[in-house]
Formats: sequence, structure tokens, C-alpha cells
Amino acid sequence: MNFIARRAKLLGTVFTLGLLIGAPVHAETPQNVLVVAQSIDDAVSFDPAEGFELTTVQSFNNLYQRLVQSNRDDGTKIDPALAASWEAGRDGKSLTFALADGKFASGNPVRPEDVIFSLTRAVKLNKSPAFILNELGWKADNVDAAVTKVDDKHVKLTWTADVGSGFALSLLTAPIASIVDEQTVAANAKDNDFGNAWLKTNSAGSGAYAIGTYTPHEALVLQANANSNDKPKLESVIIRNVPDVGARRLLVEQGDADIARGLSADQIEALKDKSGIKVLSVASARTDYILLNSKANETLGNPAFWEAARYLVDYDGIAKNLLRGQSTVHQSFLPVGFPGALTDTPFKLDVDKAKKILADAGIKTPFKIEFIVFNDQPFLSIAQSLQSTFAQAGITLDIQPGVASDIYARGRAGKYEMTLRYWIPDYFDAHSNASAFAINKDNSANTVAKQAGWVIPELTDATLAAVKEQDPAKRAALYQDLQRKIQASSPYIFTLQGNDQVVLSDKVKNYAQGLNADQVYYDKVEK
Repeated sequence: MNFIARRAKLLGTVFTLGLLIGAPVHAETPQNVLVVAQSIDDAVSFDPAEGFELTTVQSFNNLYQRLVQSNRDDGTKIDPALAASWEAGRDGKSLTFALADGKFASGNPVRPEDVIFSLTRAVKLNKSPAFILNELGWKADNVDAAVTKVDDKHVKLTWTADVGSGFALSLLTAPIASIVDEQTVAANAKDNDFGNAWLKTNSAGSGAYAIGTYTPHEALVLQANANSNDKPKLESVIIRNVPDVGARRLLVEQGDADIARGLSADQIEALKDKSGIKVLSVASARTDYILLNSKANETLGNPAFWEAARYLVDYDGIAKNLLRGQSTVHQSFLPVGFPGALTDTPFKLDVDKAKKILADAGIKTPFKIEFIVFNDQPFLSIAQSLQSTFAQAGITLDIQPGVASDIYARGRAGKYEMTLRYWIPDYFDAHSNASAFAINKDNSANTVAKQAGWVIPELTDATLAAVKEQDPAKRAALYQDLQRKIQASSPYIFTLQGNDQVVLSDKVKNYAQGLNADQVYYDKVEK
């Protein structure tokens, strides 16, 4: 076991013993190591072609580079990364990229072959985020012809979808477009899996860090990539799994962690004026929603139930009393900050109205709904609030907490009745959210609509029309119309937009986090 892994284990052991004996613990973090306390129970895979959870998405900018990436300060701007420059084709459906000099953590140079391998494997694997690249019309049977080598420094991308080069560039900023080291990944492939099993717990990128060790539900250790063009300031980052928010608070308060994420409103309030601690408040593009499985039973598939459920949520109470600054009420699928986002909030807690909607539709109460929820805050507190308000209409929510990765798996497999979810845009374009919630013509794409069992050919056509529109004002209006339709009737109930509060030791300098979930950067951090 290497030093960093030993240190991660030691810190966990020391903290656990301290809790058991009730004594204060002060295992001050090493000067060249950043220790982050949060829940990482949601992690399913660190393969950028598959990872689609908060923990994995937050890691990708530190492990991988893409041809182009979102600007750290303004996500709507696109910066060069592994591509030094690019040129759009006159046909409006192609881009040619000139590669910069880059190296993977293995020492292998970044080549056109790596770009081709990365993008084609992501499409062929067809994991959860594959629908992003599918937006270009890329499928397993045509992607090989769409991504081609021009020469040793240039690669060309073509597409059949009726979208422009600007939208294509936005798609290529998504984590799924990360470039992996073909030689390293291919050497670890088994049974034609394109190295997927190996990449679930390892990395093969050109980012500032590489995965040193990963122990599920315990710790992720990132080690500095000596071959990175932009070497990080610190030797390593240890992201410890600390499911209990109270424990996270103690760790950062006592100096055993440098950063704590996902603290409750109470924990944040207690730390705001604490010496040696600072609270960073970051606007987030995260939208929270309730997801209903319309195929689970007749009631959950009834639009009248969807409508009634919208009036059984205490939106203001959850935002103001439970979350206190960590979220605001938001009731549409586009987050504030994106062109065309709706900001009206037409729904409020109204139990009598909900009961009338149910009665008029012939939906008899009482009945029970299985409600699967992440075993973490604030999800459990929100679930309890919903349990209380739904009960007033004769609906029992049977809360079943679970490890986040298991909850995700059940949702994607359609093995649930009701769950709490959040959505984070994959790239800075309205279509990132619209494609998830408003596309499902035939259950062929891995969208949220498919997970809800909601087949919507007309909305799908409208969404595809919106992404083709080149006039910004007309395009925004089309997305507003889509939002209103889904806001009025769908198996999703949008509730909140997040505001991330991150607690840091005052020793931590230059930590950066942006509007979108993948915009978490450790490379400039110093202590």
C-alpha cells in the first residue's frame, strides 16, 4: 500500500477511534495533501463514458481533458484543451481539430487515435450518458465513419444530425467526451468491454491528477500527474466517504479535513462564524425533482395523480425551513442562468386542491407508494417533509433509504415507484436538460423520460426542432414552451434549484467551483 493510501486509511482509523472514545481528535492534514469529506456512496463508475453521478462527474475535470472545455469563470464560453484550435466545415456539419502537445498520465502522447478511440467507445458502450453524443446522430453502426484521422496532428468529426458546429462544440465539453489513453485502456480490456470494467476504478487521462486508489464507499485518492501540461500544486487529494453530515462538520472543524461538502443547513449555520473556517456559496445549475414511474401501476401513470402531487409539496417550507440558503424554489427543467429558463412558480402546497383532483379522477385513497431515497441529507429530510404532506391527502409514502449507487441503478432499471432525484446539465446548452426530460419517442435512448416510462413522440419532435433553431430568441421561446408543457403535466415534479455551500479551512487557497457539477477544480489549490 503506498503512502497516500496508508495516510487515507490512517486518518479514517484515527477519526473513528476518536468518536468511539469521545475524545477530540486532531490529525492535521499534510501540507501537500488536500482532504475532502463528503459522501461518495453514489459513485458507480469513474469511466467517463459511464460515470453519471455527482462524485464521478466532479472528478472528471481533474482526471481528464476533452478536446474543448467550458471556461472556468463563464461556462457559456468554450476554451481549447487537448485541441489547440478547430475549424468548422463549410457544410455546417463537421469540425476539424488541431491537437496540442499533450501527454497522458502513462507518459503516452495524445494522438488522433486516442480521440477516435475515446469518442467511438463512448457511443458503442451506450452507457447512461451516451445520449449526449447520440445528439450528433452518432450510433454504434456509424460512429467509426464520423470520427476520423486527418494526419498525425488533426482529427475530423462529422455528424448527420441537423445541428450546427456551435452546438456540437457544447456537446464536446461534456464529461463523456473526455479523451482516454487508448494504449493503456486497450491493454486492460476484457471480453470486448473497451476497458470499461477497469476504468470503473482506475483512470487513463491527461488531467492534473490520476486515480491512485479507489475503495468503494471509503475513499478516492487522486495523485498528481507528473506528465500533465498544467501540474497541480498539491501532491494528492483524498476524498473520504463520510456519510454522516455531523462527522463531516467535526472533521473540517478540527482540522482533520480541509474541505467538507454536503453539510446540512444547521451544520453550515454553526460553522459560519467559526475561527479558521470559511463558507463558500456557489450558484448551482442543479435542479431537484420528484420522479414517478408511470409504468409502476395505474395510479402512478395517471396524469391526474401527477397534477395532484404538484400540490402536495411544501416548496417554501423545504427551501426556507429545511435548506435555508442551500436551494431556492424552482419549478421547471431549465435552471436559472440558462437562456429560456422559466422563473415562475405556479404550484404551492394545497392539500384540498390535491384531494379534489384525485377525487374527480376517481383515484381512491388511502394508498401507499414505495419511495426510494438516497441515504443522505438533505434527501432524507425532504423525503420526510413529503411524507407528511402527502399523508394529508391519504397517500402513505413508504420511505426506503438506500446507498445512492443502488438508488440510481433501480431508477435506471425502472424498478421503483417514486424517488427523489437531481439533474445537472452535462454542457452549457438548454438542450442538455431538454434532451433528458423531453425526449423519448420509442424507449431507445437512455433519458429520464425513459426511466419514467413516459413515451412522448410529440414532445420529442418539438425538442428536436428546438435544438435545430439558430435564432437565439426563437430558440429560447421554444424551450419555454417545452417547459410549460412539462410543468403542467409530466411524471416529474420540479421543486428546487441548488446553491452549493462548501466549507473550507482558511488554509485552503484557490479552490474553484463553477455553476455546473463537473466544474470542480483541484489543480490550483494550495495550502
